[in-house]
Amino acid sequence: MRETRMLSFLQEGEFKMRKTRSIVLTGLMIAIGIVIVTILKNFGGQPILRLFSPMHFPVLIAGLVIGPVEGLICGLVTPALSYVINQLPPNGPFAMMAELGVYGLVTGLCMKAFKNDKGIVRIYLSLIAAMILGRIAGGLVTGFILNAGEYSFSAWISAYFVGTAPAIIADLILIPVIVKALQRAGLAGK
Repeated sequence: MRETRMLSFLQEGEFKMRKTRSIVLTGLMIAIGIVIVTILKNFGGQPILRLFSPMHFPVLIAGLVIGPVEGLICGLVTPALSYVINQLPPNGPFAMMAELGVYGLVTGLCMKAFKNDKGIVRIYLSLIAAMILGRIAGGLVTGFILNAGEYSFSAWISAYFVGTAPAIIADLILIPVIVKALQRAGLAGK
C-alpha cells in the first residue's frame, strides 16, 4: 500500500514536471518567433520576412519537439502577439494563425502517428504534411473569410508556395537538423 502511494506520488511529480517543461518550452518558442520577426523587421524589412517566413521555424519545432497541443498554441499565439508588437503580418494575424496553428498541430500529431518510421523520415513526413495542410488552412481563411470573392487559386499558389519557396527550402533543410540536435542533446524525445 505504502509503495503504491509512493509510486503514485512519483508519477504525479513526473507529470507535473513534464507539464511545466512543456509550458516553459512553448513560451520559449513563442518568444523566439517574436524576437526573430522583430530583428528581421528592423534589419531587412518585409521582403526578408516574406522570403524566410521566420515565424514558421519555432512553431514547426514546437510541434515536432514538444507536442501537438503545444504546437497549436504556439502557432496561434505567435502571430497574434507579433501583430500586437510588430504589426506583422501586415494584413492581420488571422490567416497566419490558421496556417501556423495547423503547422504546430499537424507536426505534433504526425510525430506521434509515424512512431515506427526512422527519426529523420518521421520528421520529414511530419514537416511536409504540416506545410501542405497549413498552407491550405491559411489559403482558406484568406480566400473565404478575409478576401472573399477576391482571391484566386493562382493568387494562393503565388502567395503560399512561389513567394515563400526559399522559406520552404530553409525549413526542410534546417528544421530536421535542429530537431536532431535537440534530440541528441536530450532536450527532445526521439
